[in-house]
Amino acid sequence: MSRELGTERELQATKAVIGELAKHLDVNICLELWDGTIIPLGTGAKDDIRFVIASANVLRRLLRAPSLISVAELYATGDLDIVGANPVDAMRRVDHLQFLSLHRKVNKVRMLKMALPLLLKSYSVSSFVKRFTKTAGVKPTSGRDDKEMIGFHYDLSNAFYELFLDKEMVYSSAYFPTSDSSLDEAQLNKLDLICRKLRLAPGDKLFDPGCGWGGLLCYAAQHYGVEAYGTTLSEEQFAHVKTKVANMGLGDRVKVELRDCRSLSDDQVFDKIAQVEMIEHVGIANHQDFYKYLRKHMRPRGVYFGQASFRRNTARPEDFPRLTPYMQFIIKYIFPGGELDHIGMTTGALEQAGFEVHEVEAVREHFGYTTEHWVRRLYDRKEEGAALVGMPQTRIWLLYLSLCALSFHRGALNAFQVVATSRRSGASGIGFDRTTEYGGARRIDADAPASVLKTA
Repeated sequence: MSRELGTERELQATKAVIGELAKHLDVNICLELWDGTIIPLGTGAKDDIRFVIASANVLRRLLRAPSLISVAELYATGDLDIVGANPVDAMRRVDHLQFLSLHRKVNKVRMLKMALPLLLKSYSVSSFVKRFTKTAGVKPTSGRDDKEMIGFHYDLSNAFYELFLDKEMVYSSAYFPTSDSSLDEAQLNKLDLICRKLRLAPGDKLFDPGCGWGGLLCYAAQHYGVEAYGTTLSEEQFAHVKTKVANMGLGDRVKVELRDCRSLSDDQVFDKIAQVEMIEHVGIANHQDFYKYLRKHMRPRGVYFGQASFRRNTARPEDFPRLTPYMQFIIKYIFPGGELDHIGMTTGALEQAGFEVHEVEAVREHFGYTTEHWVRRLYDRKEEGAALVGMPQTRIWLLYLSLCALSFHRGALNAFQVVATSRRSGASGIGFDRTTEYGGARRIDADAPASVLKTA
């Protein structure tokens, strides 16, 4: 793809603006301009990993419209690039707090004079970016077309997801026995942990709404002898699960349908329900009704398992609904209509819907490791991704997964597993000693060496 790099005057203006900004920064980052000039942004900054400004369009846009979406779109189109590392390793060097405080430190009048040659032109927007104008204004809870929104994300291409997911095609946080466990091992460990947290037994009827590519359905049927039923709105996922079930010879124990999980018949009642990272698609305003619906289709003393990503709560409740820059980017390019609540909202909605909450386990660090694995896998096969969905889309996904990984590692995003039962008077039947019931990734000998006891 050819691009207009910039005039000599624009190049000098770019150098002047970056030089002025560098006076207020001390980060281990080097920028490389389109003429090959390398500019460090901190004392002793290494140039083995460089953020490349490939055209004058970069600063022109960032000065006129400074936002995460601007950065994402410039990276997608290659105007902004990274050499020497994948995005997650490169962004680890970025002290984003220093950049966020820049507007309070710089002399804006001086900056404007320096940037004038860049600002005389309007910035250009690629045809790739223009494709997403429809999703830019999607509200999480109004005017929802869930099938269309699910298709936007999951019907991208099964082959594309195969580039970075594990062998079982599990698109949710793994559960790592140790920080150096493989992704395949950690995902199988997570599937088994879910089965144990649900107290699955032969003959149980298991419902997995939003079943993805069928990893949990098939694992539970094969290893725990349950009758597993799942739904999906993604035609790509549906085709994959049907083939997987047939190839594994599980047709008598696993059934999947292409339908909304909220369209069950009255006689479809289950012993156990596993909601694994699909609640993000439902919309916060719909959570309580959704949980009531699940409870309606659950037997007395039925067990519910939920796993999801969460935002941190805010000091002032009225601030929470405000979309963060990260969520604005996600809604436009990845999950139109997606919405994250905080864990207090989830436990409250479950209780209001008639559930008794028994366990809440934080798994954000596991999700950090998971998304980092996904970044590395996709980065190593990015050319294959480009052949499937185009390089701009592949780069958007690399950035998305990298932002997820860093957000989980730094605690900006949370992830939890929740176990609840359909509330009834008397004993819950959930058991007393959780360590002997399932143990998680920490079921190891107390006498084991300390190195073995290390967990994610």
